Amino acid sequence: MFTKILIANRGEIARRINRTAQAMGIQTVAVYSTADAQALHVQECNEAVCLGEPEAAQSYLNIDKVIAAARQTGAQAIHPGYGFLSENAAFAQACAEAHITFIGPGVEAIRIMGSKSEAKACVQPAGVPLIPGYFGADQSLATLQAEAERIGFPLMIKAVAGGGGKGIRIVSNAGDLQAALESCQREAKNAFGDATVMLEKQIIQPRHVEVQVFADTHGNVVHLFERDCSAQRRHQKVIEEAPAFGLTEQQREAFGRTAVQVAKAVNYVGAGTVEFLLDARGEFYFMEMNTRLQVEHPVTEMITGFDLVQWQIEIAAGLPLPATQETIHIDGHAFEARLYAENPEQGFLPAIGTVELWEAPDAIEFRTGTHAGRTAGIRLDSSMRSGLAVSPYYDPMVGKLITWAPTRDAALKKLADALAQLRCVGVKNNLAWLRGLCLHPEFAAGGYDTGLIDRMSTATDTPNPIDPDTVHAMAGLARWALHQHTQGQRTADPMAQLDGFYSSAPPLREDRWSNRDTALATHTHVLVSGQQATIQCSGTSLIATLTGQGNQSGLARIQGSINTGPHAGSTFDLIWHGDNLSIHVGAEQVNLQWQNPAHIRADQGHDAHGVAAPMPGKVFAVLVKVGDTVKKGQPLIGLEAMKMEHTLNSPCDGVVQAIPHPVGDQVTEGTELIHFSEDDTAK
Repeated sequence: MFTKILIANRGEIARRINRTAQAMGIQTVAVYSTADAQALHVQECNEAVCLGEPEAAQSYLNIDKVIAAARQTGAQAIHPGYGFLSENAAFAQACAEAHITFIGPGVEAIRIMGSKSEAKACVQPAGVPLIPGYFGADQSLATLQAEAERIGFPLMIKAVAGGGGKGIRIVSNAGDLQAALESCQREAKNAFGDATVMLEKQIIQPRHVEVQVFADTHGNVVHLFERDCSAQRRHQKVIEEAPAFGLTEQQREAFGRTAVQVAKAVNYVGAGTVEFLLDARGEFYFMEMNTRLQVEHPVTEMITGFDLVQWQIEIAAGLPLPATQETIHIDGHAFEARLYAENPEQGFLPAIGTVELWEAPDAIEFRTGTHAGRTAGIRLDSSMRSGLAVSPYYDPMVGKLITWAPTRDAALKKLADALAQLRCVGVKNNLAWLRGLCLHPEFAAGGYDTGLIDRMSTATDTPNPIDPDTVHAMAGLARWALHQHTQGQRTADPMAQLDGFYSSAPPLREDRWSNRDTALATHTHVLVSGQQATIQCSGTSLIATLTGQGNQSGLARIQGSINTGPHAGSTFDLIWHGDNLSIHVGAEQVNLQWQNPAHIRADQGHDAHGVAAPMPGKVFAVLVKVGDTVKKGQPLIGLEAMKMEHTLNSPCDGVVQAIPHPVGDQVTEGTELIHFSEDDTAK
């Protein structure tokens, strides 16, 4: 067995690998970029080596630097995690040449399965069912257009070296093909260094089902059943579950048998995931094989009781598989939700910034192994703590919340409840949106397809889950707490303070807010005596008991319980960050932005006169020119950020007056990219 391994990754997966390795008595080496100097994986591993600058190409993707770090520290093996170098055949080869064990499959298996087209050609002789498509080497426009006509529309363009939802486009008709090809090839080149694409017939309303396989160096191959990953947006998985809902035992056996055949076709060793599409008729088709540990591996650990990272390490050390197919069984049901720093209300654009508050009171981190999830049934694999920053250089996932229960309904309820208890303040995030997905009737029923999220109501169409009068009252109470904070009016007992606004019965105080795209005005008066708060709100009154108040790192917070009204008996948690207010009542959440009079600009409230970058990135396309008349919603400019392409649309009708930044420019958040003529802008 190894005595020291290097973990060639960052974030939650680096922490996850470290936890198992150290439990096995193995010393660990972390690597990091200068942007991750304070990261938790750096602190928790036994040693750490800085690879270089924040850009992945200068650090986590630099093969020479990673190999040098392993040699420097005496690491006998390297675990690549997922992403970065995990499916890079050149890296696996470099490890072999350096006499360092690569904890993963052989070079040839990575090379074959790393190309979606070559993978299909490899497994076809084994009778594995394939989706009709074109997987050839000729990448000329004429050939791709001809093959697209042969396959028929709608079809999918996929980067052959793709992964993580990148390098995929859906094309509905021939007229859209060329533009989609160029965009897909450009994104594939930027993300994977390879612009080669393939074409596939789009399966209508498919489910995405994948099977976890393991193989050792002694010829043994097993599967650990399937996961349903159909809850996707932009081809990126959002919530995964195991086992897949509604499969017959015959289907489950066929999935497992086929996945094992795929692994055997390339003499596979280690952990791998074979991905399929399941159509409405019950037929399934091979898509690809991921030659690494998957982000969603915890749900398989939860239902089987095995530590898959331990399996990986043992197999790489030459040990046989610790279980046979006959001894692997499904126990209960598990869900995993991916926690992202992103803004669901703006097309899930990635968000950056400092997480001022990260709190998970009832989640237990890294419950792996035989007893996985059997106690609390909640697991949180995260890379975050209060005070850490979300960087623009890497994927914006900050953690994964995993739940287990004996039944699917119980596991899903546990997931929704746990999401309500998490607190992530300081950056936009998808926690409330994920909970909404859990409660969506089609998702809750199971058997949903990959189009579910596209069919869901947008965030701006979803009504507030908290009674409006209660929202108003909580906003008023939060303003009182903020006033105490900003005025420095603290005593030994902060609950024993009178209303910070008035000392006697006053007219109601007015505050203005924005709630998503909606303006909101509240009229409240707060009177606090001891631990009891009475909030008068537009003719109604609400009484609450205050249980805590605190101020830290720029946050003002007040907690308690509601005694009257439609949410009587519910707890509340009100958290300020700048002018942003998070209102948590029971399991529900509403986010408001206070229109602070000191911060309101003179131009607010008027029509937009430009388009600004919503995040740092690089301009990759300008779709209009100076003098063009544009319509509201028309695509104007393309911005690449966090390895994904984002198209920015016009917020109004207008005439383009200036385009300050051409293709290739790097821009910061808030930089104006398009300026409209104010005289000609349609009102």
